[in-house]
Amino acid sequence: MSTLETSSLKLIAFDADDTLWVNEPNYVNVQQRLGDLLSHHIDQPTLSRHFYATQIRNLQLFGYGAKGFTLSMIETAIELTQGRVTGLEIQQIIDIGKELLAFPIEVLDGVRDALETLAKRFDLMVLTKGDLFDQESKIARSGLGHFFKYVEIISEKDERSYQRILQRYGLQPEEFLMIGNSLKSDVLPVLHIGAQAVHIPYVITWAHERVGEEQLQGKSFATLASMHDLLNWLEVTAD
Repeated sequence: MSTLETSSLKLIAFDADDTLWVNEPNYVNVQQRLGDLLSHHIDQPTLSRHFYATQIRNLQLFGYGAKGFTLSMIETAIELTQGRVTGLEIQQIIDIGKELLAFPIEVLDGVRDALETLAKRFDLMVLTKGDLFDQESKIARSGLGHFFKYVEIISEKDERSYQRILQRYGLQPEEFLMIGNSLKSDVLPVLHIGAQAVHIPYVITWAHERVGEEQLQGKSFATLASMHDLLNWLEVTAD
């Protein structure tokens, strides 16, 4: 596990979904319900493959989040049934998609204590990608918003996005730390610009966020079991 010199650290950024609160299981549940709804039209493996391909194809148009997910469900249903899906079934798809915009926020273990302690010593940021309205709503519903000095909701997490964040806040790479559950979005692009990253895996990872072992070769970053371990790793103690 790599170590970090906190004396130079000025800003700690946290991913939101599946880092601060539960998110992906809600999407898995909705996709399973889509499969149940269309089971008389198409088998689950075919649906899953087609739906994933539709989501990835639509990212450039709709971005990440519940709205794009719902539109991709509707498109998938129309394509796989060759237009035979009924208006009632489309309404049911819209209804289960709407649930993704209002599900109860389940804050992950250790998050609140870690934020409360770190907010007294560092500037904290929520740095997440997705739909602006959806992400703002989740931050508000989580009850965690007051811990963060900054909120950045961006369309994609890549090297250019992180470089823009550093420029916007007048930071050098060594002054920035990113914490998140995605190696693809929260770790690798941060390391590529010379900043620090901590990986806290979640039990479920969307296929689009997975990376191969070869992409991790020679990369130095910390992997923690949970947010409970973050304060010890940073060598920060609660008051």
